[in-house]
Amino acid sequence: MRHLLSFALVIASPVWAQEDEDFDPALVSLTDAINCHIDAPTYNGFALNVSGEDGVAAQLGWTKVESDNPFLLEYELPEPIAVTGHWATRRVVFSSTAVLAILDEPDPNVVAMPEGIVNEMDPQPLIDELVATGRTTREEVESEIRFRKFLGQRVLADVTEPAETPDGFGTHTVIARSVSNVTSHPGKTLYGCSYRIELLDAAGKPM
Repeated sequence: MRHLLSFALVIASPVWAQEDEDFDPALVSLTDAINCHIDAPTYNGFALNVSGEDGVAAQLGWTKVESDNPFLLEYELPEPIAVTGHWATRRVVFSSTAVLAILDEPDPNVVAMPEGIVNEMDPQPLIDELVATGRTTREEVESEIRFRKFLGQRVLADVTEPAETPDGFGTHTVIARSVSNVTSHPGKTLYGCSYRIELLDAAGKPM
């Protein structure tokens, strides 16, 4: 599981990590990363150095939490950190492109609405269509839904930098506030930030 996520992180950010010789990943603020207050290269340099014997987690005393979810790398922090509004947490997860705080809130809408984020996987339109056919009732459809998936984001930065030379490459960077839930963490809401950098060829197409 750990190797799978590490591989995904590398694929998601090939060379676009902070490479300054004076850069210390352990000095990057986790709260700033969660709240989208750092740039994508800084985040990638931080995230790629979280695990390992001398990684950020070991230096800062984070405890790795075993999970059945192979796409999330979870840690418990020594002390709670403030996240947003009145929320605080001691649990965080890293996905292939994001860092997310695990909040003690079973309804993601409570966290998403103040952020202006809507559920991109809202089942309500499909439920309405099924009920409209007359072949089932709303109660029957609702009873079959075991888990209501929430996945939404609000883009904060969307920047394209074209290649400067015919044989060079450019980048497309998207930083977005993210709110979601997952079956591996029932009764919780994941709140954080995703940092995506895509390489572009000289014609501006994804590589």
